Amino acid sequence: MQIQDHRQRVAAERRERMRARLFASAMKLIAAKGTAATSIDDVISAAEVSRGTFYKYFASPDALVQELAIEIANELIRMAEPVVLSHDDPAQRVSCGIRLVARLAIDHPLAASFLVRLGWPDVRGPNILLEFVRRDLLEGIRQGRFAPMPIALALNIVAGAVLGATHCMLEPDCESDFAEQTAAAALRALGVDAKGAERIAHSALRPVEILAGGLLVQTSAAMAAAQPR
Repeated sequence: MQIQDHRQRVAAERRERMRARLFASAMKLIAAKGTAATSIDDVISAAEVSRGTFYKYFASPDALVQELAIEIANELIRMAEPVVLSHDDPAQRVSCGIRLVARLAIDHPLAASFLVRLGWPDVRGPNILLEFVRRDLLEGIRQGRFAPMPIALALNIVAGAVLGATHCMLEPDCESDFAEQTAAAALRALGVDAKGAERIAHSALRPVEILAGGLLVQTSAAMAAAQPR
């Protein structure tokens, strides 16, 4: 039994190393060439693996990018959760989450571009980023902090705010406080009074702790390597 467990553990570790290798190769290529111009041949050549090995892990380049976006979303949630939970007020928590995700575009534009590729989420199904905020929306409605509404509507308000803000903040001419403007607008739509929404959205935002060796660090390194010397 111990031998079997050891073999399973070694096999799982090998799979994770290969996934990480393919992710790293894809990030470097996408940073240099863009998603549309990156092919399976590019990825397998950069990762120095066979086509068969690629297909053991991903059905297509799009599937790889989708998986990478999900991994980045998971990492972002792990980093943001301690900051969000430092607030007791559900409105503060929702605002904090919107601002942290949107501001990802400033320091980690490649990571933010992967998140944008996840597209409009199905608010009635499982979604990593929306599950992150569902708890606080439900609590805010229960407390009367937010207006009574179907949770699907509240989730759509937040999803639209985050997706739109991230899109805008990837553009060079976007206002520097667009994340705060977006959070205030979302809070108003959820039923927070205008003055309260502005105050909350522009309150001090504690920085997240970037995970050493994580995907955000890797995407930044890929972007730096892609810059002309």
